[in-house]
Parts: sequence; structure tokens; C-alpha cells
Amino acid sequence: MTIGVIGLGYVGLPLVVAFAEAGERVVAVDVDERKVASLKRGESYIEDIPSDRLAAVLGLIEASTKFAPLARADAVLICVPTPLTRNREPDLGPLTAAASSLATVLQNGQLVVLESTTYPGTTRERLVPLLEESGLRVGEGLNVAFSPERVDPGRTDYTLKNTPKVLGGMTPECARRAEELYSPVCDRIVPVSTPEAAELTKLLENIFRSVNIALVNEIAVLADRMGIDIWEVIDAAATKPYGFMRFEPGPGMGGHCLPVDPFYLTWRAREFELSTEFIELAGKMNQQMPYFCVERIERALNHVSKPVKGSRIAILGVSYKGGTGDIRESPALRIMKVLGDRAGELAYHDPFVPELEEFGLRSVPLQEAVSGADAVVLVTAHPGIDYRALADEASLFVDLRGVTRGLDAENVIRL
Repeated sequence: MTIGVIGLGYVGLPLVVAFAEAGERVVAVDVDERKVASLKRGESYIEDIPSDRLAAVLGLIEASTKFAPLARADAVLICVPTPLTRNREPDLGPLTAAASSLATVLQNGQLVVLESTTYPGTTRERLVPLLEESGLRVGEGLNVAFSPERVDPGRTDYTLKNTPKVLGGMTPECARRAEELYSPVCDRIVPVSTPEAAELTKLLENIFRSVNIALVNEIAVLADRMGIDIWEVIDAAATKPYGFMRFEPGPGMGGHCLPVDPFYLTWRAREFELSTEFIELAGKMNQQMPYFCVERIERALNHVSKPVKGSRIAILGVSYKGGTGDIRESPALRIMKVLGDRAGELAYHDPFVPELEEFGLRSVPLQEAVSGADAVVLVTAHPGIDYRALADEASLFVDLRGVTRGLDAENVIRL
């Protein structure tokens, strides 16, 4: 079997490697020439895929910026970004461009699966009409399904292989073909009745996290006002063996999914004359957290008689989560922007993000970052760093991730 993959980012590249490792030939397509060139060299740009793992299966992978080779594929997976516009509305531009290009090379009997997160109805109402411009029809030479990606970058306990794969086909035959496709690389397939059900499943998963993170963030702000240690409260609540699920506060949400996906559903809900106020309120709360964190940093500096202006502030971790270099929607960038606007002198250390072009900064060695800093601010906790030791050494250590909980020191300030 030959598998086509459109979009070679955090979702697409792991699929390319997984299918190749299963012995399938893979046609990997992306409009980004740098990604294609890197793939051809066997050099991975995704933390979850080591270069040696990619290089080991390079003989089974054909990488291209052209869609023509996809005509040879038995199945094609679409894994392109689905961002938001400036008005926080779905931007399906990358998806429609990919689908239109794919339609020019579609062949009778091919299966097309959309993996990009989107609102319910996208597969049926947006993707299928574009594919049918090829002259093929669903159920008459064209098979279409939706199967949402469930990638959690940087995670090793749950991977593509052992994370259950949800899928919904346009027809029972489409679903059967999709299940047959994924079975070699996924241990468990979870079929649902329609693409819409699969689309909403992915949104529910991420909105569930978004809402609960917003809740604990709001409680953290209240606890701060009340002089209560939120980490002590969470640790205590988590001892209940039922009815409570642990979520932790932080500087805000990042990555492609959590800050974006809820808005896909709220936008779609308006077409059904429904206002999803609960979901929108959670989004608003999470977007406010970087500003609350800046306030916390300011108060910490004020406590030692220092203003933000002119203070040397070392930021530890600028990616949106530990163990990755993904800075999409990272709250660290918003925190740095506000501190910079207030004339703070910034430096940062992140072993996964060598440069931040928009700030004109490069990551500096850890000891160089913290040495002489008026405030050391932990925004993203990467593995392999002894943050407690750093807290002991720093004149002022602001912990926005709770890694120092249980440490009672006057120079340590927690969220």
C-alpha cells in the first residue's frame, strides 16, 4: 500500500514515519520547501521523531512539494494547519488549498482522511465538495473519512500507536477503508457513526481541558487575593479518590489545539443560533493569565524595591509546554512582550528554542541567564533542569508552574 500525507508538521511527520515503519511506502507532501528538504536529508525537525528513526525508513519515503505523486497513493491523509483569523474565526485556507490541489490528481478508489482539527460539518460541507470537483463522488469511486489527530507533543507514554484512533466515515464503506488503513499503526480503532461525531469528539476533548484549566486558573487568582497557597489546595483536593480530576494553574494555554479549538465550536454554534457562553468564558480566562502573571512578577519585584523598568529578568522556558520547541500561542511570548513594553531587560533560556526573532533574542546558557538576574521567572518547565537548586541560588525566583511547591523560602514566589 502507498500512503500519502499532506502537511508534514507535528501531526503529519509522525504519521509518515509510523506508516513507513509498518512497511508501507509513503508520499510526503508539504508546500514548505524547508521541511521537504529536511525530510529528504533524514533530518527531523520534530522532537517526537528522532532523526535516526526517520533516517532508518527514508528509503520508503518520497518527499515532495508537488501533489502529482499523490495520484499513486491508495489513501491520502490531510494534516494541514487549521488556525484562526484575527477575528478568532476558523481559517480553512490551508485546508481548502490542499483539497483543491488534491482534487486535480485524485484517482478512482482512493481514500481521503482529514486529520486536521475543525468544526463539525467541515468534512461533509467543505472537504467533500472540493474533492468531488475531480468528477468522483463519495460512494462512487471516492472514499472520505475524518479521524482527528490526538498528538500530545513531547509525550512518550501515549503515542500514535497506543492512543485509540477515533474515526467517522462518510459511508460504512469509507469507515471500513479507514479502519483498514490505520490498523497497522494504531492498536485500537474507535469508529463513530459520522464524520461530524468524530469532529465533535476532538473538540470536546480539548474544550474539556480548556474549561477545567480556566476553572483552576480562576481559583488560583482568587487564592492569590486571599493569601492561600493554591498548590497546597490542589494537592489536598487530589487526595479524593473519586469525583475530582487534577488540573493545575499556569501562565496560560499554548500550542495549536487548546487556545484555538474552542473557538471553532463557538463559531459553528452561532450558525445554530446558540451562544456557547461557558466555553467562551473559559477562553477569556485563559487568555488573561499571562497578564496576571506579569502582575505577579511586578509585585514580586516591588516587594524587593525594584521596578520592572531596568530590572534584568531571566525567562526560563519559552515554548508552550515542557520537552518541546513549539512556541505557537505560547503564553511566555505574551509575558515577555508585556515585560519588554514596560522596559524590563529580558534574557531567556530554552534548550528547545534557540532563537526568538520577534524579540531579537537568542537562548543563552542557563547559568548565564540566571546569573545576576533581578528576577528569574519559570514559565515553562523543561525536563532535566534542577529548578529547586536554581531557586535556592536566585535572589528572586518566580515560579509559574508550581515546581517549587513545598519549598518555603522568602525569595520564592509561586503563582
